[in-house]
Amino acid sequence: MQTVTRAHLAEMIYAEVGLSRNESADLLESVLTRISSTLEGGESVKISGFGTFSVRQKGRRIGRNPKTGEEVPILPRRVLVFRPSHVLKSRINGETPGADDDE
Repeated sequence: MQTVTRAHLAEMIYAEVGLSRNESADLLESVLTRISSTLEGGESVKISGFGTFSVRQKGRRIGRNPKTGEEVPILPRRVLVFRPSHVLKSRINGETPGADDDE
């Protein structure tokens, strides 16, 4: 299995859209920057047919060191959450999107 990188995505934009390689890379960076800044601001990003990225606040809690069993405080933090769309789930499972509407 191969990881898709920024370079791969920029190359795909170049091949599909017909922009120059530099314009394709700039477009990709612009989109990623916009997504990042929106998430930093606490807003969700929904990409139709793909999924939703959102930021969730996690509160302070007590965890344990697995080696020693010692209790360790875990500080409050914000975490990034991705929820895939039903269309994406269906495609990954080789199904026709919309064929299984009981989810």
